[in-house]
Amino acid sequence: MFDNSDNNTARLIDARGQVAFGLFPGSVADINGREADYRTPMGRPASRLARHFNYKQFQYFGVISDDLLAGCALADTAWMGIAFFYLFEPATGRLVEHTWRSPMSRALRMSASPVEGESVFQQQGVDIRMGYQPHNGGLRKTLSVTLPSLTLQAQMDESAAYEPMSICTRTGVNGWVYANKVAGVDVSGTLQRDGSTLSLSDLHACGHHDFSAGYMRRETFWNWACLSGHAGGHRLGLNLSCGVNETSFTENCLWLDDRLIKVDTTVFDYQRDNLLAPWQVRSNDGQVALTFEPLGNHREHLNLGLFATNFNQLFGRFTGEIRLADGETLAVRNLFGFVEEQYAKW
Repeated sequence: MFDNSDNNTARLIDARGQVAFGLFPGSVADINGREADYRTPMGRPASRLARHFNYKQFQYFGVISDDLLAGCALADTAWMGIAFFYLFEPATGRLVEHTWRSPMSRALRMSASPVEGESVFQQQGVDIRMGYQPHNGGLRKTLSVTLPSLTLQAQMDESAAYEPMSICTRTGVNGWVYANKVAGVDVSGTLQRDGSTLSLSDLHACGHHDFSAGYMRRETFWNWACLSGHAGGHRLGLNLSCGVNETSFTENCLWLDDRLIKVDTTVFDYQRDNLLAPWQVRSNDGQVALTFEPLGNHREHLNLGLFATNFNQLFGRFTGEIRLADGETLAVRNLFGFVEEQYAKW
């Protein structure tokens, strides 16, 4: 278990190439993953090609409000760089979505830190940036999307008191993943399109952010759920998964305002042949009991042999209860969020 009261100056990999595993009390500043003592399953040092192509990075910024939902991701699989962005309007059902790919990730540059630096994807007519910087004793995470049809500028500020979910777990015999996640954080900024400007603050938008990197499983599958909003007079955030980051520790948690509360392992009950049917999401400790009603789906489907993805990120409403250990129960009524089903071979 890694324990450092000043994790914002810490490195994940030590001078001997050893990885720190566990739940961390704050964000690890330097995810120097390529310095890890990465080996083959038989214990020999991995080749330079394996060290390069087996290392994966993923960053995601989600915006959630009653009037507008947005999701943006940057993924470096080494074989390919991928960026996607979508906007969904619940009132009208209007969905605008884009996906861009870059062989060998030539159009993509990823930050190695969730607290400092910038990740950039640039192709003709497309400029997407995720930024990380200290701010007022806490952290500011930003998203800039510039397309021919729109411009989005968004930011979420984590106060000095905010407790991120910060974890590193083993994957298989020779891999590991570091994940840093936040939810239930207010989002400000603007969306410009169709000749008008929309304020995210006026929409009372909240956000979710995911920073993940490491030597992930060659083939992997997971479910994931997230919501951000307000319930019972609190800012509420939720991050649940099944199938990933579950070796000795899990990433499952919820937030009340700035406080992180751990959640047990989670069950996702849904129809694989009809993903738009309601989902049941519950934790085995009884803290989470939710129904998710999908309103739309952003899909990525690609099979190139060595590289494949079957990805569904659904957006919609959560209803149910959050039952806290102290006996408090929060009613969740039509709070917007996301669920995922993803298979990846990378």
